[in-house]
Parts: sequence; C-alpha cells; structure tokens
Amino acid sequence: MLDTLSYTFMQNALISVVLVSMITGIIGSLVVVNKMVFLSGGIAHSAYGGIGLAIFFGLPMLLSTSLFCIFITLIIAMTSFKHREHLDILIGITWAAGMSLGIILVDLSPGYQSDLMSYLFGSLLAVTSDDITYMSILLAVIIAIVFTFYRDILAVSYDTEYATLRGIKTKFFYTVILLLSSLTIVISIKVVGLILVIALLTIPIYIASFFSKSLFSMMINATLLSIFFSLIGLTLSYNYDLSSGPSIIIVSSIFALLAFILKSFKRVRF
Repeated sequence: MLDTLSYTFMQNALISVVLVSMITGIIGSLVVVNKMVFLSGGIAHSAYGGIGLAIFFGLPMLLSTSLFCIFITLIIAMTSFKHREHLDILIGITWAAGMSLGIILVDLSPGYQSDLMSYLFGSLLAVTSDDITYMSILLAVIIAIVFTFYRDILAVSYDTEYATLRGIKTKFFYTVILLLSSLTIVISIKVVGLILVIALLTIPIYIASFFSKSLFSMMINATLLSIFFSLIGLTLSYNYDLSSGPSIIIVSSIFALLAFILKSFKRVRF
C-alpha cells in the first residue's frame, strides 16, 4: 500500500481520514454526552434532501447539503425548546421527509446516472482538495469554539439546570452543539456515508469512555481510536477492493465488541 501514497487520491484519503477522525472525536463526544445520538441520526438521514437539491439544481454538494442540514437542525432545536414532548415525532418526520425529498429530486433529475451508493455508504477515495479544505476549516472552527467555551459546554453537557443557574446560555450552546453536529455529519458522509455516519460518531466514543476521566480526555482518546480504526479500514478497503465506509465501521465494531467483552469480564482495567 505504501506505493499508492504517491497517488493524489490516496493522499487525500489519508488526510481526510485524520481530519474527519479529529472532527468526529470531538463532536461525537458531545453528541454522546448530551444524549443526541437519535437526534443526530435524524439529521444524518434528512441530509439526503440536501443531496437531492444539489443534484436537481446543479448546486455544490457540500454547500447544498450543509445549508439543508442547518435548516433542519434549527427547526429541531427550536422545537425541542418549546415542545420537547414532540421531539421524537419531529425527528421521525424530518428523517423520512428528508430522504424522500432527496430520492424524488434525484428521480426527477434528467440524465442523472451517478452512483448513489457513494452517498449512502461513503466514497473515501473520491475526496477532493476542496473537501479537505472544508474539513480543515470546520475542524478549526470546532477547536476554536470548544477551546474558548469549554467550561460552558462542559456544564451544559452534564448538568443543564446547574448551567442555567450559573447564567450560562444553555439554549445557545445546545444549538451550537447541534449545528456543529450537523456540519460534522455532512462532511462524514463523504467518508462513511449517511447510513453509517452515526456509527462513526459513537463507536470510538463508546470505547474511549471506558478509560477517559473527563470530557476532554474522551475527545482525545476517541480521536486517536477513530484514526486507528479508519486507517485499518482504509487499508482493508484498498487491499481487498471493499467499500471504505463499511470497512471502517466493521473494524470499529469489532474493537467495540472486544472492549465490551473485556470490560464485562473485568479482565482489563480501563
């Protein structure tokens, strides 16, 4: 595989793996701690509506999908503030409606013959330099926000009532976390696809939680684990001509199962 590093597409794949692993390690930790996994799943699947809009109107894929996901996220955020009892129903509706809209728009797109499987299960080897630029900017924004407001985000994530009493704008930070999650989902679709993106946001964090004593250490450990799993998955994908996204998730799942077994039988102390 070392010989392939001379190819631009492989270099882009490796760079994107590291960038996305860092992004999902940080945001995935916030998603898990704030119990937003199901909510993020709704956003991920509704992203297909943005893909359909891009294809139908000939718009840039990342821009169209990002704006669509931001729109859906703001609707969900506002609803969760006022009508939290209806949140599950809203997520189900946006999940189904977003995917249905995307499929219909793709069906109506004249002469469109691209492989839709790449959006469902990822196409890591098709990452472009523009994608890497987007990933880099998003990572920089995430690091800046988390570093600047870490104490506030920590308080909101673990004890919302206490954070409110301290005068922290809990709704604002809740919305910020959701928006960053939606943008993370959009860029992760390029790597593992919208069907598997939630696994990328949760499995490394699940393993990291066994031996992390703080939110910050969880972010670091989840990032390192995600890079490790992604590199193994990418290697398997290249050597055996497999889809990169599912390969990464299978590797992650195997390690998650091993970690669960070791933890259950207390053979290893994390």
